[in-house]
Amino acid sequence: MPQPTSRDRFLELVHAALSDGSLVKLTLGRYRGSDATVRNVFIRPVALKAGPHFAFVWRHATRDITRNFTPNDALREIAALLGTQFLDAHLFRTSQSAQLETQPDGSARLRIKAATTAANPDLAPTLPAAGHDRTKTHLIPAQAPWLRALGVTNERGQPREGMADKFRQIQKFAELLSHLLAEAQFSHDRPLTIVDMGSGKGYLTFAVAALLGERAQVRGIEARPELVNLCNRIARENNLAPRLFFVAGHIADTTLEKCDVLIALHACDTATDDALAHGIRAGAQLLVVSPCCQKELRRQLTAPPILADALRHGIFQERQAEFVTDALRAQLLEWAGFQTKVFEFISTEHTAKNIMIAAIRRPSPESELETKAQRTRDFAQFYGIRSQRLATALEFAL
Repeated sequence: MPQPTSRDRFLELVHAALSDGSLVKLTLGRYRGSDATVRNVFIRPVALKAGPHFAFVWRHATRDITRNFTPNDALREIAALLGTQFLDAHLFRTSQSAQLETQPDGSARLRIKAATTAANPDLAPTLPAAGHDRTKTHLIPAQAPWLRALGVTNERGQPREGMADKFRQIQKFAELLSHLLAEAQFSHDRPLTIVDMGSGKGYLTFAVAALLGERAQVRGIEARPELVNLCNRIARENNLAPRLFFVAGHIADTTLEKCDVLIALHACDTATDDALAHGIRAGAQLLVVSPCCQKELRRQLTAPPILADALRHGIFQERQAEFVTDALRAQLLEWAGFQTKVFEFISTEHTAKNIMIAAIRRPSPESELETKAQRTRDFAQFYGIRSQRLATALEFAL
């Protein structure tokens, strides 16, 4: 009797996860279909009035499309997609995780790992199925000891007074990063090297380490030594060291030899540009920044005549400077060989510093570079911009 293939064994695990309610998330990646805009598919359980279903979120370059399936239809859909349109799949269950890597010739490799909750309970996602009218499933468990140590939650896993917004931000960032990492299609033959520049008290740096577990080495860089000492102590006490550690330093003065993912959240003004430049030079496949205090260009902005009357108001000048700065950064990253997304990563209800720029390294054909360069220069000249920190670091003449 023939032995089941790796694909057969993986589909058996998927069937069990769909049937017994143990599915946390399933990701399909390395798309090989005909639609060039498709990136990947994320599958999770949802509770509808019609009963348990599974939501398939098709991630495209500029939009997401969601379809809901019954358990039987979901399994058929996954079997049809796996190994044909998508070569990789990553299954997260409450008891284990499994990864299937399929080669174009049809051969496949299956890796199965036990869930990490037994050894370190704060590394695994919470377990209840997510629903449209139920409590949201969190990738970072509210009971994680490091959340208590950082003062985010209490001993019952509830956000402390004044920390509810921070708790939401941590969860949203973990969700976004998991999607971006899947979209970047990293190889799994070694742990990822992740650097968080301007890590502050380390809320999101800890979240990255908790989200990825043994799959990553995470380093936080922070200028204030007292915060570096605090974060290193909490990392040691919660068994996250040495794969999570913090060092003292300023972003501009940091030297990176190599990293896979560069993160810089709320780095002030040109510190965001310094962080992006470091990540590009270090060969990062994924850049994730949330800029703030975009002051550099405000002094240079020369309002086009049609905008001059509107921009005499200070608040409009400030917002225009923010727009021009981040739009120029996105264009420069596109020219430098990245596919960029700019989006609101958390509601302004929770923080005003809510714009995120995510860039995945996907070099453009040589024939497109000059067109991108000219568009970037035209944009800068429209607003009278003569110099900008990231452009200077990339030796891009505006």
